[in-house]
Amino acid sequence: MAVSGTSNSSSTSNNTSTISGGASIANNFDQFLTLLTTQLKNQSPLDPLDTNQFTAQLVQFAGVEQQLKTNETLSSLLSLNAAGTATSAVGFIGSTVTADGATTRLENNKAEWQVNVPRGGSATITIKDSKGSVVQTLTKSLVAGDQTYTWDGTTSTAQKAPAGEYTVTIDARDAAGAAMTATTKISGVVDGVDFTGSIPTLKIGAISVPIDQVKSVVRAK
Repeated sequence: MAVSGTSNSSSTSNNTSTISGGASIANNFDQFLTLLTTQLKNQSPLDPLDTNQFTAQLVQFAGVEQQLKTNETLSSLLSLNAAGTATSAVGFIGSTVTADGATTRLENNKAEWQVNVPRGGSATITIKDSKGSVVQTLTKSLVAGDQTYTWDGTTSTAQKAPAGEYTVTIDARDAAGAAMTATTKISGVVDGVDFTGSIPTLKIGAISVPIDQVKSVVRAK
């Protein structure tokens, strides 16, 4: 089980900016009130100060202060949401997830992909290793809807591929020869979580699965 650390520099920066902004507006507001009080005390009765200008400035100060408080509240909500997402992601460890993806692990001479096509037809299936080298290319009939494609690890040279991560590419065509989109999903047991990106990434061995691509979860018993 592995949990990669996350950086809080962004939220810390936002909080620092909000605090410094609040301190700045407070200092300026105090200076403004001091200046206003001094001017009112020393104004000429025959030429009084324009109170409309002071009222407008008071409204501006109040508006800026309110915006700073709103920003501070939003920063707090975002921090709470990020903490909640992190806690939820850790809960996936030990569970079997199914997610969008084309890369899965070959282990004990078995690798599986869940495939979906809108219509029946055939497909050229290409399998590549983690270095991007093609290890197998074959043709297979497909039925409309969901189905599972299982690869036993046999390469195009009739050798057994070593355990590791392999990626499938499916060039599918229907019975009339028209190209159609084939979507693939993978399944595996989550053994770690990476928090270094903008969203948590679940780890299935060396395979990374963004948490927003998870389609189903089976909790460990």
